[in-house]
Amino acid sequence: MARTIVGVVTSNKTDKTIVITAHTRKTHPLYRKQYTVTTKFIAHDEKNEAEIGDKVTIVECRPISKRKHFTLQEINEKPVLRADKLAAVKTEDSGKKDSKSKAKEEVEDVEKDKKDKKESSK
Repeated sequence: MARTIVGVVTSNKTDKTIVITAHTRKTHPLYRKQYTVTTKFIAHDEKNEAEIGDKVTIVECRPISKRKHFTLQEINEKPVLRADKLAAVKTEDSGKKDSKSKAKEEVEDVEKDKKDKKESSK
C-alpha cells in the first residue's frame, strides 16, 4: 500500500516539482516529552498547479529521480492570503506613511514645541 502524506508546500521554484514540509509529533522514549519533527519531501507536480502555502496530499510512487518518489494527489486547501498578494498590497500602500513614522513625527513636533516654549520663557 502506498504511503500518503499531508503537508504544506514550501517551494515550487523548480519545474514540475514541489517541496512539502510535513510536521509529526513524537514522544521521547525516556523523558515522555512530546516534540515536533519536521520532514521535507520532494514531490512531482505534473501541471505545476500547487503554490507556496497550499496544503496538499502526496502519494508514494516509483522513483522519478534521485530524491523524488512522491506525486501530488490533490490540493486540500489554499491559503486565504498568499505572500505574493501581501507584497502587492504593501507596494500599493508604500505611498502612504505608516503609523510608526506618523507617531515619530508627532513626537518630534511635541519636542520642538517644548524647546520653543523654553526658549521663549528665557
